[in-house]
Amino acid sequence: MVIVCLSAAATTVRIWQQGDQDERRPADAIVVLGAAQYDGRPSPVFEARLAHAVALFHQGLASVFVVTGGRIPGDRTTEAAVARQYAIAHGVPAEAIIGEDQARNTLTSMRSVAALLQERGLHSALFVSDPTHMLRVLRMAADLGIEGYGSPTTTSPTMADPVSELQATVHELGALGVYFVTGGDPEAGAAAP
Repeated sequence: MVIVCLSAAATTVRIWQQGDQDERRPADAIVVLGAAQYDGRPSPVFEARLAHAVALFHQGLASVFVVTGGRIPGDRTTEAAVARQYAIAHGVPAEAIIGEDQARNTLTSMRSVAALLQERGLHSALFVSDPTHMLRVLRMAADLGIEGYGSPTTTSPTMADPVSELQATVHELGALGVYFVTGGDPEAGAAAP
């Protein structure tokens, strides 16, 4: 039990450390991880990610903008479609945007992103998500052969509320545990965070 507690504590520290690092730098692509959308509008969490990713694009850090995320039953559109519309409305040229619109969890999104980048001869990516999500995203990117860097959004509503931040951290502890032990994603069948 002591080993499990120490491991959880160490992993929590790593989640927070990675979430506090902004590794923004030029890369082949900017990848924004999907999150909930409501009838074609990004949730506040998703909008924070999108605004940050668009700002990075306008800083000239990449010429390719990757959107991700499918739909859950009952949705009329996908997270990727909402992200694409948002990016275009905020000055990202449509021809710069590529994406996947089938994934419903982080691992499936990351596998699709790896395939999209490989098809285009792209090797590096600047990933945008919430701070607590960055450690898992970057681990998956490395495992998939992507030279990945994290630029977590600093304006996510999740991070503004201590209870939500704690819940997100606990979620990531479990998700990382499942990923390390099984290579799978505990979110399989659920919407991407």
